[in-house]
Amino acid sequence: MTDRHHLLVRGGTFAAVSDSGDISGVRGGGSPEGLFVRDARHLSRWQLTVDGAVPETLAPVAGGDTARCVLVPRGGRQEPPAHTVFREQAVADGAFVESLRVTSNRPVPTTVRVAVTADADFTDQFELRSDHRTYAKTGAVRSRQVLEDGVEFSYRRGEWRSRTIVTAEPPPDGVEETGTGARRLVWTLDLEPHGSAELALRVAARPHGAAQDPPVPASPTVANDQLLALEGEFMEGVAFPTGWPELATACARGLSDLAALQVPATGPDGEELSVPAAGAPWFLTLLGRDALLTSLFALPYRPRLAAATLPALAATQATEVGTRSVAQPGKIVHEVRHGELAHFGQVPYGRYYGSVDATPLFLVLLGAYVEQTGDAAMARRLEPHARAAIGWMLDHGGLTSRGYLVYRADEGGLANQNWKDSPGAICCADGSRPSGPVMAAGAQGYAYDALRRTAQLARTVWDDDVYAALLEQAAGDLRDRFQRDFWMDDRAFPALALDGEGRQVDALASDAGHLLWSGLLDKEYGALVGRRLLEPDFFSGWGVRTLAADQAAYHPMSYHRGSVWPHDNALITLGLARYGLHDEARTVAHALVDAATATGHRLPEVLAGYGRDSHPEPVPYPHACTRESRSAATPLALLTAVGGA
Repeated sequence: MTDRHHLLVRGGTFAAVSDSGDISGVRGGGSPEGLFVRDARHLSRWQLTVDGAVPETLAPVAGGDTARCVLVPRGGRQEPPAHTVFREQAVADGAFVESLRVTSNRPVPTTVRVAVTADADFTDQFELRSDHRTYAKTGAVRSRQVLEDGVEFSYRRGEWRSRTIVTAEPPPDGVEETGTGARRLVWTLDLEPHGSAELALRVAARPHGAAQDPPVPASPTVANDQLLALEGEFMEGVAFPTGWPELATACARGLSDLAALQVPATGPDGEELSVPAAGAPWFLTLLGRDALLTSLFALPYRPRLAAATLPALAATQATEVGTRSVAQPGKIVHEVRHGELAHFGQVPYGRYYGSVDATPLFLVLLGAYVEQTGDAAMARRLEPHARAAIGWMLDHGGLTSRGYLVYRADEGGLANQNWKDSPGAICCADGSRPSGPVMAAGAQGYAYDALRRTAQLARTVWDDDVYAALLEQAAGDLRDRFQRDFWMDDRAFPALALDGEGRQVDALASDAGHLLWSGLLDKEYGALVGRRLLEPDFFSGWGVRTLAADQAAYHPMSYHRGSVWPHDNALITLGLARYGLHDEARTVAHALVDAATATGHRLPEVLAGYGRDSHPEPVPYPHACTRESRSAATPLALLTAVGGA
């Protein structure tokens, strides 16, 4: 988000408002304004005027879970404002609430005309991306109906139905047409000398498939109290480090964000679950890789995230081949979408399986969860799903036929299907891209860990020693092959990937740190890699860059070719600690905590790769998610790796 947009998040709902609390409905750019629920925009305009004019922003919206601002009529020093508007906004699940208080600054009675122009275009989020794609919507109809206390906006297209209901207390004196489809709610307020009048506005979004209208809090204060209670529950019982207050604050901030980022999901038996969404604004939904890593980072402190994520992903596990969705039996879903375009098959992301690493990470989390909690019942319940996931890795995933997990670019979806999924993210040191199938290094580490952990479940919970031995043999063989095929002797570092011909993709990349986390490298190789990641071309002072800076492919403002990702660094830090490189682990952890401290104790999705020696503040990446679950859980991973040191 840019600094003139402010994000309010709760569950599967977010609102992006301007400094003045308005929603302009402007399309394009990296962060459109609006109220969004389940991938659709349920408010596309929400603009305040007073006495027919847009007021001036005296105190803009600041950060926080409630948007507060102060507005006055435009004028000069010789015309002190006749009144002041105090505006407060918040969101709840499927709802947006606003409190407007207009206070007269005059010693005589005053009449003020307040109007709020509202509209709901029900645009799918994918239509608002910056890729300029357009989608046909044959037969779509929008309608508006005036209510006694507001207005209802409706949308239908075939069987698809959604609506937005705007109500107010006191009811508006009138609802006017604007000529654009929007409706203007108007009030005439009679103010006593230095008196005030208040308006309460409530917006209920009912997306397609919702059984009923959502409960709307009575006020922003009530909505905020509800969120604070949820955040307090998330933090209850977590022992924050007393000797490192900055890490303690970052952990608390992260847990608060994780509380707000919970979205509904369904388990294999239809049970209702709450799982961590990937992030806002664009990914307020279940993404397999993101939910798994978030749950792994939080596992020692909030195992209930894993307890919900595992069955939710089991319920969406593929059972057959789907060409457009890249589904294959046993594969764990990459992305779940609920919007109109996904519903009608105009984008492939309703259930999209374009991830090479979500499936092994599912097995890693299952094994880690049972080890952490002793909940063998979960392992028994998900045994068929775990065996199917192993089957995918060995069969469709490529472990048996190619020796490694392999993916191919998806023409209608993602070019790269590991965590660095942007085009060009998998590259050689000179920036050239591999052709054909790709075997990404990090995914092989996840596969190795998945085989070992599932073997342990087979031996201790499923009572299947034969299966356990098979998986242990497969893990050992993978480790031997990897160190033979990926290790670059001349650079004492593993390749980022192998191409379809088995040639090394020779960029020096942070993914090598994931191999430490997974335990794939021998101790000698692991020590070389860990120390190399802390050299100046890799380590920016705010964290380890995705690509070492001395390569032609490096760009400090690239999404995956030189930036610094907190969750990537969390895995690196855990890996460094695993290999006994505790000084290096503390160095990375302190850098990330310093970055969090400099950004309001909240780690963004990604930072630019500029060095701390030349830039004393972390440089933001321009299109980063400001609320991202993996980054929110990163301080917890650091606490696990280095304690309160």
